[in-house]
Formats: sequence, structure tokens, C-alpha cells
Amino acid sequence: MVSQPIHKTALVTGGNKGIGYAICQGLLNAGFDVFLAARDAEQGRLAVESLSAEGKSARLIVLDVADDDSIEAAASSIAQITGSLDVLVNNAGIYPDEGVDILTVSRTVLAQAMNTNAFSSLEMTQAFLPFLEKADSPKVINISSGNGQLEGISENVPSYSLSKLALNGATILLANSLRPKGIAVYAMCPGWVKTDMGGPSAPRSPEEGADTAVWLATAAGMAESGNFFRDRTQQPY
Repeated sequence: MVSQPIHKTALVTGGNKGIGYAICQGLLNAGFDVFLAARDAEQGRLAVESLSAEGKSARLIVLDVADDDSIEAAASSIAQITGSLDVLVNNAGIYPDEGVDILTVSRTVLAQAMNTNAFSSLEMTQAFLPFLEKADSPKVINISSGNGQLEGISENVPSYSLSKLALNGATILLANSLRPKGIAVYAMCPGWVKTDMGGPSAPRSPEEGADTAVWLATAAGMAESGNFFRDRTQQPY
């Protein structure tokens, strides 16, 4: 059973479905005020309504993590509500490798994956750093993948693997840079989850995939910063 935070806030990108939605559920259950960020306003609205039907309340933030102007607008919107942010969950991502491998993937697909899956998490952390700096024990949680581990990269999912590998590297760099500010940064693998990305054959539910993120948000500390986790256990990069 997790402890109940008081007046803590979290922002979850890609929060309208799948793992992101389950993370929102878990954080709301843990007592957080949650900003549910979604690229599509209508899908975001439906997600917020679904949470409301469960007796939970989240605020919708329309946000495209691949668009710097959208990130800036989201930060401005949140600034009108709160000046601090306790947890930033960089969950939004894409999987554009259908029908390609490392020998056939185009530069365009590689750039798209890298921009959305890796660079956006860095940009989000930079944009929301002033909010994180005003919180007690703030945390950044990057949703990565086993395909981003050195032992898990795959030539059959080239852009996804390389982008998650880059995200893991960014996690280490951010953790080193933000440690003096008291901001912890983690990467985690949710496992193979039944989502639009994971498909119906995946063995894990979104809630199981979200569990480690919720644990990091509620129970992990600075000692765990800079590391990669799966099932609440540190894993090698």
C-alpha cells in the first residue's frame, strides 16, 4: 500500500490511453493531482470523462510532445494552475517500425522516432524544470523499453530501439545534471503490454505495465536516480 501524498501534482504525457491512462489511474489512487496530457483534445476529454466515471478527477492538458510550441503552451496553461510539479512522467511515444528493419528503415522514420521517443522527453524536462525545482523531492520518470537496453536492441525494430537507447542515455545525463538540484530521474520498462502499440497478444495489462512508474513516483528516492527499472527492480542499461 503506497503512502498518500498531500497536494502533490503529476503530469503524464500520452495519458489518454494504455499505459499512460493506467499511470494516471495509479497516481490518482495514490492521492496525486494529475494533469492528463493528450495530443488529441477529444481523446483526452474522453479519458478524463472515463476517469470521472471511476470517481477520479484529472485535468486535461492538450500537448503534442513532438512540438516545442505545444510544450510551451502546455507549460503556460499549467502555470496558471500551479507553480510546482512533483512528478513528470514522459510516457508518450511511437512505434513506427512496421515492415522495416535496420537495413531498410528510412532517415525520416528514424528521425520521427528519435524526436518523439527521446528528444521530446529531454525538451519536456527542460520546459518543466522551473516547476520541478519548486517541488519537494521532484521526480522525472521516462517510460523506456527493454528494446532500449543494450542486450535488448533489435534490428527488427530499428527506430524504436535506437530512440529508446537514446532515451536511456538522456536519463543518465539528466540524472547527473539534476542531482545537485535534488531532482531524481529514472528510466523504466513497462514490459510487453496490451495496448495499441503492444497488441492484443501481449501478456501484461496496462495496470501491470504502469505499476513500476507509480512505485517510482511514490516510493523511490534519490538513491535510485539515474537507473533503469522493470518490475520495481533495477536492471542493467
